[in-house]
Amino acid sequence: MAHVLDADQLKTFVAIADTGSFTRAAEIVFKTQSAVSMQMKRLEERVGRPLFGRDGRHAKLTEDGERLLDYARRIVRLNLECVASFADADLKGRIRLGVPDDYADRYLPEILARFAHSNPRAEVTVVCEPTPMLAERIATGDIDLAIITHVESRSQGEIIRIEPLLWVTSARHSVHEEDPLPLALGRPTCNWRQAAVDALESKGRRFRVLYASWNSTAVGAAVLAGLAISVLPESAVRPGMRILGPSEGFATLPSCKIGLLRTRFDPSVLSNALAEHIIQSLDNLASFKTAAE
Repeated sequence: MAHVLDADQLKTFVAIADTGSFTRAAEIVFKTQSAVSMQMKRLEERVGRPLFGRDGRHAKLTEDGERLLDYARRIVRLNLECVASFADADLKGRIRLGVPDDYADRYLPEILARFAHSNPRAEVTVVCEPTPMLAERIATGDIDLAIITHVESRSQGEIIRIEPLLWVTSARHSVHEEDPLPLALGRPTCNWRQAAVDALESKGRRFRVLYASWNSTAVGAAVLAGLAISVLPESAVRPGMRILGPSEGFATLPSCKIGLLRTRFDPSVLSNALAEHIIQSLDNLASFKTAAE
């Protein structure tokens, strides 16, 4: 007879997968490390497969562990949603949400409208900062949730949307034909910037970075003015911009993965409710090209 999986064990399992550490996961779920180890031993017994390997001091998921992780996230999320549905329908309190300005214009109207309609007495404080700063705020408990650019090397959060990363230029100018190619990009640590530079260097295309900023509005202004080209996720493409492709000498870029980070410090019902609204809103969001048609 099949064993029923324990939601609390799955919550701990997700925490280990997100942090890469039994010790850090124990802090998140408010258990001792020995209790966490015992939970995982019992979970492995229930599924009948080893879920963890060892990669130095980090807890690395086995292939079966990776397969379980997707189910575990959904079960934990559904469990929280069920509990929230029996709580007060009209939640109140304050929730702190972080989002890079690259995504704010496109995502926040839908997210905040849905959430305010369901929870009119909830207060949402929005912090607009780049992903690395938001990740630090999540780690210290300064914010409750953050929409971020997911980077594989950092394995941050759960991926909630994938969009193409696109080359964009002004629809009214031909700056993309200049040599060297003028660019408007993020700071040197920006992953989108690195993707653009790698693509151009692999083609032997000469370029120069004329504008560098964390602020997507500033980068977008340089593009719209015909001063430079840039790379943006599909949702950030604005009217007045034109997408460049392989036919014009611009290689396809890696996809942009958008993730959701949650506080490790005992998330509230309100925090979980907003997280669900974010996931549903981004899942329903049309692409820029679809919305413009």
